[in-house]
Amino acid sequence: MKLKELETQLFSLTPSEKAEALQILTQTLSNPSQGITKTPGVMGGDACIVGTRLPVWLFVSLRRQGASDSELLNFYPNLSAADLVNVWAYADAHPDEIEIALREQDETMEYEA
Repeated sequence: MKLKELETQLFSLTPSEKAEALQILTQTLSNPSQGITKTPGVMGGDACIVGTRLPVWLFVSLRRQGASDSELLNFYPNLSAADLVNVWAYADAHPDEIEIALREQDETMEYEA
């Protein structure tokens, strides 16, 4: 389903159906760990997209550098839009963890330079 089709369908819902749809969306977004995993020994135990070695902090860093979701999906063609939704939800739910990981990455890059 395309986003425009979804938008049309959402506008046709009754207020109670919209509330129910919002509740469903909230539940899926409130589980920030969905699609994200931490594995000791993989990327230093940092939160990564399930089945990859791609840490959440990497995508936060790329977004801060101006990359759009579309560009990220082009850079990483094996990822889906749902993977990015999970990344952003996890990052929003764990901002301190992500900031620490970014700071550690910056320190590592400075040390190696």
